[in-house]
Amino acid sequence: MPSDRPSDQQARGPLWSEPGSLLEHVAVAVFGIDDANHICYWGPGAEQLFGYRAAEALAKPGALLFPAAPDEGPDACARLAERGRTEGYWRGRLLAVHLDGSVFDCGFRVFPVAGEAGHSVVMALASRGDELDRVKTNLAFLDALFETCPIGLVMLDEQLRYAHLNQGLADINGLPIEDHLGRYVTEIMITADGGEYERMLRGVAEEGKPIAGARVGMRTRGHPDRDKVLSVSFFPLSRAGGTRPGVGGLLVDVTDREQAIVEATATRQRLALLDQASTRIGTTLDVKVTAQELVDAVVPVFADAAVVELVEGLDERESFDPALPVITRRLAHGTVLPPPATELVSGVAGVHYPPGSAIHRMLRTGRPIAVPVNREFMLRTMLDEARAQVLADSGLTCLLLAPLIARGTVQGIAIFGRSAARATFTEQDLSLAAELASRAALCLDNARLYSRERNIALTFQRALLPSSLGSCPSLHLAHRYLPGSHVTEVGGDWYDVVDLPDQRVALVVGDVMGHGVSAAAAMGRLRITAKALARHDQEPEELLTELDQCAQEAGIELATCLYIRYDPVTGRTRMASAGHPPPLLRYPDGRTEVVDEVLGVPLGVGGCPFGSTELDLPDDTTLVLYTDGLIEARDHDIDEGLTALRSELHRLPDSLEAAADHILARLVPSSPADDTVLLLARVHRVRP
Repeated sequence: MPSDRPSDQQARGPLWSEPGSLLEHVAVAVFGIDDANHICYWGPGAEQLFGYRAAEALAKPGALLFPAAPDEGPDACARLAERGRTEGYWRGRLLAVHLDGSVFDCGFRVFPVAGEAGHSVVMALASRGDELDRVKTNLAFLDALFETCPIGLVMLDEQLRYAHLNQGLADINGLPIEDHLGRYVTEIMITADGGEYERMLRGVAEEGKPIAGARVGMRTRGHPDRDKVLSVSFFPLSRAGGTRPGVGGLLVDVTDREQAIVEATATRQRLALLDQASTRIGTTLDVKVTAQELVDAVVPVFADAAVVELVEGLDERESFDPALPVITRRLAHGTVLPPPATELVSGVAGVHYPPGSAIHRMLRTGRPIAVPVNREFMLRTMLDEARAQVLADSGLTCLLLAPLIARGTVQGIAIFGRSAARATFTEQDLSLAAELASRAALCLDNARLYSRERNIALTFQRALLPSSLGSCPSLHLAHRYLPGSHVTEVGGDWYDVVDLPDQRVALVVGDVMGHGVSAAAAMGRLRITAKALARHDQEPEELLTELDQCAQEAGIELATCLYIRYDPVTGRTRMASAGHPPPLLRYPDGRTEVVDEVLGVPLGVGGCPFGSTELDLPDDTTLVLYTDGLIEARDHDIDEGLTALRSELHRLPDSLEAAADHILARLVPSSPADDTVLLLARVHRVRP
């Protein structure tokens, strides 16, 4: 693979050239003149030609470099700058003055470059006239270069941001001048060289090392799909204001002469896109997110617009039938084109493709195809005339259709579009699209399978949880079950309230370690068993011993459970825990207490007896039971979460329903990593 760093033979160009050419014989001064005709840039050659160091010349009137005008008219510098501004490029000879007072004949080439806020700078190249006469052939070439070659001229600040540039560079990059100004080079140039181009420029800006005639393969933001080879030359520039040196540069598009580099650059860009896609697509198990990641990976680098659609109604056991219509649901979209392209990609949720459409032709082959946006495509593929008109007006001229196939099943389709400003899709583009579609299809398939299993587990779990806890005169209850985020598998959290003889009541909260259908099934088994054991009126520690034995027999290796029995006649409350987070008490006066005397080992471990503790609860005391999803998160441990929960209990609303909502809103993130159960029970004494 060719390097972007120039070799000794490559590091030469029209201003830094081989022995016997221009710079061996002529000292070329480069300096800039601002709108007030003051010197604002000063290159190393200017010091050699005029004798002034940068600090002595910058911000001084340009008249410093010329003999005084014999009359009161504009000085020579003002006339020179005006020629550059009005004529675009001017060459001629004027008398100049050296620092030592000597006057000499000097040849000038001047041209304007645009800057921020409408300001411009006239750049001047100057050399002694007697030396110029000896290199007339080289100068003729230089004049032809500026007048006929689309050479790019640029000045960068010390941070490598565009300060000034000419229209030639704007044309090379495919962006207006104003879209460059103030932006970093890396925001405009797209390279696949691991940052070598930027490091080369920083060497010029920070160390003053000139670069001459380096060949660089790249793309630009204005032409993100066009591989270019530029011959670049950069040199340090001092400028007014006492800032660090900036960078001046000349860039010439030599793509046609460097086709081998173009092809190598295109290969690097394709590999870079595939590498980027492999890291960006499939970061979650969310189908919509996965589809959008594919769109974001290809727009605008590969296409001006893209959509991803999920095929509806195709069973995994059925093969594609070209005689039937294809119905899709649009999952993701993106475009860099203006309206109505934005309406085209985002305006529908579902699409109906009739038999004989280009989509059918693509699905029959199982390979990507490229199609022009023409009348035939409209008639065969677009049923909606209004949508067809939006497509015709969108600016898209060609489409690449790629099937998303995994495990032999069509998951969906990806459609990439390009406008007339880009080249049409090539065979290499089809191969790249096939690779992108293959990777995306696997990720989509995984996401769909996961979503299916998660929905089954969530439905199963919700069916096993109590839909209501009934009414109990001795308890005022509020309960919440909050599943984890869509990218989190369903857990095994559960809770229950069981009526016991003699007006007593049992509160149970548990959590089966693990996720998915198996965890939900284990949760259901433990809940049903715990409820049955509770109705036999066992002591809490005895109930956990029986439940532990059942867990071992069922192969449930790790689960936690908290069992509390409350007697509203006496206020006595007895509880036992199998490795579950401790309950909290909030007394009527606002005090809180953590009951952690008996923690126990989790269910399924076996071999360890369970203990219990007994408390007297005053009227209106609130029991707070929960699972670890409420107090544990990635950014803090359980102790911090428990402290935060106690803090929230100090300022609870009187309503338990409002209190439950308040606690969840304050402690559970918007995308929780685990399921959460919260059970609030406010106790009330009853007369015997």
